[in-house]
Amino acid sequence: MHVEIRQQPEALQRTLSEALRLTEKLRSKFEKSRPRLIVLAARGTSDNAALFGRYLLEITTGIPVSLAAPSVFTLYRSALDLKDTLVVTVSQSGESTDIDYVLEHAGKYGAATVGVTNEPASTMARLAENTFLVRAGREKSVAATKTYSGQVLCFYLLAYALGAKIRLDDLRRLPEWAAASLTIEKQIAECAERYRFMTHAAAVGRGLNYSNAFEFALKLMETCYVVAERFSISDFQHGPIAMIEQSFPVFMFAPSGVTWPTTKEMLTRLDHLKADTLLITDRSNKEVQKMGVRTITVPLRLGRASAVPEELYTPIPYIIPAQLFAACLASNKGLDPDHPRSLSKVTRTL
Repeated sequence: MHVEIRQQPEALQRTLSEALRLTEKLRSKFEKSRPRLIVLAARGTSDNAALFGRYLLEITTGIPVSLAAPSVFTLYRSALDLKDTLVVTVSQSGESTDIDYVLEHAGKYGAATVGVTNEPASTMARLAENTFLVRAGREKSVAATKTYSGQVLCFYLLAYALGAKIRLDDLRRLPEWAAASLTIEKQIAECAERYRFMTHAAAVGRGLNYSNAFEFALKLMETCYVVAERFSISDFQHGPIAMIEQSFPVFMFAPSGVTWPTTKEMLTRLDHLKADTLLITDRSNKEVQKMGVRTITVPLRLGRASAVPEELYTPIPYIIPAQLFAACLASNKGLDPDHPRSLSKVTRTL
């Protein structure tokens, strides 16, 4: 897991370089025929990447996006009207049985289809009309890391293909920003030691980093056996905040931009409750530094004064510290993050 986390800058670079031709091909196609709806289907870590995709695509393209419930297809055998719909399936292995079932039947119901997978010889790559290949190389760790960031990158490329105001020159900097996140590994390892005896936690994010809260919590659950709940900041206030007591660990993603005011309000509430709060942020958010909150700070200024949201490019640089934290915490707990109990690399469900 540690090794594969460190491989992400190179994996992102390969993925970007080799997907540009498909991206431009799809951009030409969607200029002629734009979908009225996008449906995303995935499980596990890939589902968290799809959650990011939902926010990104709706924010940058204006096209409504739905997260599919595969059981509607596999168990209830419902025939959905998917005319003028783009169905995007996401799977590290490309062999998730229920996701491939959705993909196969989506075409029969009138949808255009795109797959996102790390395996070029997989069932998903064979079934999809077009496939974004995550060029991460073989991922040996059960806990997915480099394929998650690769899937997130593919959603940026899909958004660009659908006409989003995303500059390819900005996407070309993502490997550099990922590499910057790796430079603070020692700080993250020292920070993780504090939480060695943690058994419960909450991960909180909003907007484009909401999916990172899900992914961080998943990594804590599967590699560290921590009961980690995950929330948007808004949902957190609708009841779950009642479980917070003194020293309860709360991990928050705190970029600058439109989500910062509500994040700041939540920080104030958590401070009053004496929670043990840790923020993942970057140097763009100058207010965080003034608040005296414990932080993991990516050594970059990721805010942008342009047509895109300020936090648009933070999800990949922010998830890498979270992955490192989970891997280091597992080691501190005497656990093997590469082989979590009861799990296998490929999961097949219907």
